Amino acid sequence: MTPDKLDKIKFGTDGWRGIIGFDFNLSNLSRVVVAACQELHYQYYKEVNSKKIIIGYDRRFMACEFAKQIVPFVRGCGFEPILSDSFVTTPSCSFYAKEVGCLGALVITASHNPYNWLGLKIKSFNGCSVDESFTSEVEKRLMLGNSIEKIDGINQLVDIKKFHLDRIKSLFDIDFISKRLKKMKLRIFVDSMHGSAANCMAEIFAANDLEVISEIRKDADPFFGGKPPEPLLNYADDLKQILMKNSTNEVKTLGIIFDGDGDRIAAIDEKGRYSSTQDLLPYFICYLGEIKNNSYPVLKTVSGSDIIKNISESQNRDVFELPVGFKYIAEKMIKEKIFIGGEESGGVGFGDFMPERDALYAAMVLLNGIAEKSQYLYETLDEIQEDFGPSFYKRIDIKFPNQSEKNNVKEFIIDNIPENINNHKLKSISKIDGIKLRIDKNFWLLFRFSGTEPLLRLYCEAPKESYLIEVLEWGQEFINLTGK
Repeated sequence: MTPDKLDKIKFGTDGWRGIIGFDFNLSNLSRVVVAACQELHYQYYKEVNSKKIIIGYDRRFMACEFAKQIVPFVRGCGFEPILSDSFVTTPSCSFYAKEVGCLGALVITASHNPYNWLGLKIKSFNGCSVDESFTSEVEKRLMLGNSIEKIDGINQLVDIKKFHLDRIKSLFDIDFISKRLKKMKLRIFVDSMHGSAANCMAEIFAANDLEVISEIRKDADPFFGGKPPEPLLNYADDLKQILMKNSTNEVKTLGIIFDGDGDRIAAIDEKGRYSSTQDLLPYFICYLGEIKNNSYPVLKTVSGSDIIKNISESQNRDVFELPVGFKYIAEKMIKEKIFIGGEESGGVGFGDFMPERDALYAAMVLLNGIAEKSQYLYETLDEIQEDFGPSFYKRIDIKFPNQSEKNNVKEFIIDNIPENINNHKLKSISKIDGIKLRIDKNFWLLFRFSGTEPLLRLYCEAPKESYLIEVLEWGQEFINLTGK
């Protein structure tokens, strides 16, 4: 492969992704797989003493076929490939690798990206994404152009999904949760967005009253209903309609949303309000902080709400702000005791489970909290806003025609950071990941550029909704000054 082609294989915040048939094809994928296997062996074999490598895949177009095609390459590298017997969530693969003692896992997925994308996530024996130094070494191996002879053979198939779900079921009193939710007259509707978490909640609650838990968009659809499988409000129209239809004076409804590969979560509370991780992570900290007797730190990314910090500090917990990408949270989780870690985009990891975001486990913690407290989600969220807010938050995604234009805007912002945003004087500037302009407590603006797409994500948190609108408008006008 020529160097100009190899330059296109760059890892983003969580893995390598590309357009199916263009950047993402079997030729490129096989080279990435070989480089990843060799690096897994180099970095981890002496510690793990295992040559087993999990191969999983989501429900995207051709994902299963690509997964089967890379098995001979893994075997050709001298390893023992274990192929999932069906589509599976990424956290399931991470959990299996950790619990069974595998060298690592390779997951064919593009997570929440649009339908025409596919990619590869690399997981370590710790049950989490490999860090940035690891993927940098993979990129170096790619430039060397190493090749191997693939070895065909009979695929070893394993029900990775069942292994994961059985463990989750063992950690919760499913019968209690089901009966309490029914007593509260609360119906749960799960939107798996046609992704790999489909039918998982139904399986967890299988032996109980399924009238409590219902799933939508659980069938396979390579177009994901025409919208990216990302747990955002704009992509949850079907769920919103079903919640409204089934909500009555007597019965309340709660929506839970999973992304394409089952590692991100969001919710729509009983009042019909969208609840991202900006709301759910504070909920988890409040609820678990009451029942867990520890003072372990909390990890948040730069785009996370200040509410997370406010609650954590009220529990005498340290809070560490990290770059976006759960691999940065995971890296710290595997080195020290961590209470909980989360990112704005929907990923939450619990220190006592595994150093990986897991939407299914997070959903069970959420339902367990509602059941144990006998308190609806909206009630707890309102209490959090009253005690630790006010906070208004919004994210705007701005797409560019190409990477070049994205880079021009990035350079402009870096070279023209203001001292004030309208009449709001800046207190500090953070460049941990992107450019974060802090105005005050619960008040900041963040420019952050995607590592995989020609995309700018503009985040803002403010103590008043009018401030939120004002600062976001300023941010968009500021971006439009590029080239003028």
